[in-house]
Amino acid sequence: MTDRLTPLEIMRQLVSFPTVSRDTNLPLVDWVEAYLAEHGITAHRYTDPDQPKAALFAHVGPWEEGAIVLSGHTDVVPVDGQPWDTDPFELVEKDGRYFGRGTCDMKGFDALAIWALVEAHHAGIKRPLQIALSFDEEIGCTGAPPMIEAMQPVLPKGSAAIIGEPSGMRAVSGHKGGCGFDTHVQGFEVHSSIMDRGVNAVMFGAKLVDWANQMNAANRDRTPPELAALFDPPFTTVHVGMIAGGTAHNITAKDCRFAMDFRVVPGENKKAWEARYRARVAEVEAEMQAIAPETRIEITPRFDVPALKPETSGEAEALVRGLTGDNASHVVSYGTEAGQFQRAGYSAVICGPGDIAQAHQPNEFISVAEFEAGHDFMRRLVARLGA
Repeated sequence: MTDRLTPLEIMRQLVSFPTVSRDTNLPLVDWVEAYLAEHGITAHRYTDPDQPKAALFAHVGPWEEGAIVLSGHTDVVPVDGQPWDTDPFELVEKDGRYFGRGTCDMKGFDALAIWALVEAHHAGIKRPLQIALSFDEEIGCTGAPPMIEAMQPVLPKGSAAIIGEPSGMRAVSGHKGGCGFDTHVQGFEVHSSIMDRGVNAVMFGAKLVDWANQMNAANRDRTPPELAALFDPPFTTVHVGMIAGGTAHNITAKDCRFAMDFRVVPGENKKAWEARYRARVAEVEAEMQAIAPETRIEITPRFDVPALKPETSGEAEALVRGLTGDNASHVVSYGTEAGQFQRAGYSAVICGPGDIAQAHQPNEFISVAEFEAGHDFMRRLVARLGA
């Protein structure tokens, strides 16, 4: 029989695959599928029809509903331009830390989940365990919904999902929702000496960026409702992180492109925020078209991630609290696939090793102690499922 790899050996293998979101993850999926097959575990895929990527999911234990689902993503953010001291795609242990892209976010958890699935299979657990590894989480959590849908007719329905984003092994029961819109402002070019006859796409786009500043200021000044007050910051935020446009300094810009992103506290409606943005876009577009009728602003939805709402007597949270001993309340402002599992009918909670502050950073790492804490958690989970 094939040797059972340790969590560290599995993580070392996973990190070696450069699964940056813009590239394929199929070599990693091939490896995981083959490794599980060597242990008699059948894995299933959802393959994206438009790109060379796939999600992978599997079930061990009794063929019945009520499984615990260990959820992770396989993609990582780019390393371009980051000053790494080591090869980002080679696991390096140094000073009590494991360095490598994805060690924290979130191939460390993926490795632990794969280890737990194999151990649970050989242990003959009495309650089933599933694993679900998605793609394209880092570009808007777009890979999880079709994966979750594909799981339903293939595997018995799980009941509680543990999403292993780095939380310091704390039970995180809520996070903000998110949505984003690619925005293309199309102006009218003239020489800048007669700019009043043209439509400068950059300058009109700036009105929308400033609208984001105004919304943030207004949200900051409000007294947050009870649920929103749990978050940091305790309000919905509106953000533009990148902008591009223009042809030359002495020409009114014909094009301006940026992404307008919203992180929405639970209790507020993402659709309402979209409607507000579209209303402001319509106002700016009308100003542009009063000068040049052929100008316009196009908005394309880019991602839509539901919030994770704290559950009353949630099974997933109770399970994690029982395994970790963590009885405090925790919420986070970053988005995960947890809200997508919750929307699909699973009880959901976030719990994984590592510190989110290390995610996406040069010299990303997970501490040896945190990784071992995750290993202990998985040992206790497998024992619980076998009891």
